[in-house]
Amino acid sequence: MEITRLAATMCLLVVALLCLRENAAARVYIDINSPGLKRLPIAVVDFVGITEGTELADIIRSDLDFTGLFVFINKNAFIEDATAPFNPDNWRPLGIDAVVKGTAEAEADGSLSVVASVYDVVESSNILKKKYASRKDLIRPLAHKIADDIYEALTGQKSCFGSRIVFIGQEGDRKSIYLMDYDGQRVKKIVSKGDVTMKAHWSPDGKKLFYSSLRNGRWGIYELDFDTVSEEKLFSSGATDLAGDVTQDGSYLLFSSSGKGSPNIYRLHLGTKIVTRLTHSDYIEVSPSASPDGKSIVYVADKSTVPQLYIMSTDGMDSRRLTFEGSYNTSPEWSRSGDLIVYSGREGGRFQIYTIKPNGTELKQLTDTGNNEEPSFSPDGRLITFTSDRDGAKGVYVMTVNGDGQKRISPRNIRAFGPSWSH
Repeated sequence: MEITRLAATMCLLVVALLCLRENAAARVYIDINSPGLKRLPIAVVDFVGITEGTELADIIRSDLDFTGLFVFINKNAFIEDATAPFNPDNWRPLGIDAVVKGTAEAEADGSLSVVASVYDVVESSNILKKKYASRKDLIRPLAHKIADDIYEALTGQKSCFGSRIVFIGQEGDRKSIYLMDYDGQRVKKIVSKGDVTMKAHWSPDGKKLFYSSLRNGRWGIYELDFDTVSEEKLFSSGATDLAGDVTQDGSYLLFSSSGKGSPNIYRLHLGTKIVTRLTHSDYIEVSPSASPDGKSIVYVADKSTVPQLYIMSTDGMDSRRLTFEGSYNTSPEWSRSGDLIVYSGREGGRFQIYTIKPNGTELKQLTDTGNNEEPSFSPDGRLITFTSDRDGAKGVYVMTVNGDGQKRISPRNIRAFGPSWSH
């Protein structure tokens, strides 16, 4: 596989050398769980020192804007020069509550040394000051890391800026696995040997991918290890074997197989490679996703003549029906916090994205244009990526967990589908 360069690129060196936070531990500037949430007015000033300083600030600004939690004003309205010390009096007339400023220097070895600071305009205090070091060609991951620290300082929560999305891309008749940043940048192809490659699933540590591929007329479930730059076949029954979710503790891969008749749910211990069958019915049972606490599995079954979502315990017992609306519900995934399940359901002849509580309440439709399928939660649970054909050819999109801000992030020259968000 041609992934050596990919593996090297993923090894970003971002070293936090200094962290100063005054009063930040006791204050949350944005309560992201508040129903009355108000967006925080913030200014991100171009970093000074080198030309890449403007690019750094632009990426940080884009990351923060992506969340929908911040309000920005045009840089031309700034009173304070980028090189001047922070002065709250220069920002109060603009209605700004927080200011981001920084410096960037090129070191003799070609690396970057960056210092980023966040200031509280109202209290005239320094919320965050941190120094970073990175290779110059990894400026985007560096900016994502800075934005992540800013986001955490203001909200008390981790962001998804450093996460990645894998998807299946098709050029002509060839399907391959692609990897990109959460915002659709730095797209890389992972060459697949298979004739047909299905949606890939991440290991919790982000070091491995699990997927199904049809090779020489035979389905198999494969593991791709980024550390060793190698692929291993984990399972093949001679029938249709489709990889599902990995449990949160990284111990088991869930999958479906029709090796013994109708597709049923199985689990494979990733250490011992022992396979255990979890369901034993004549129904079609596929698409398993494990709850974060490891106690339950949501899956798809046609027990009611049409595919619906069901939940069972991890030993395959105590199955109960979850969804009762929609003529064809599929592709469920549990949120990382366990409070929501996202899935695709057919309504009016088209597939749309829905969320539902694990107890079957608070069903909510998030999309209404085109066909929308294969949803996957971001690590922080605030965003969802999905496949949509609303612009003609299939592409990968993102939106908030409430359905706001829907936009395409995959390249338009690739037919893209099957997105999966890293942990």
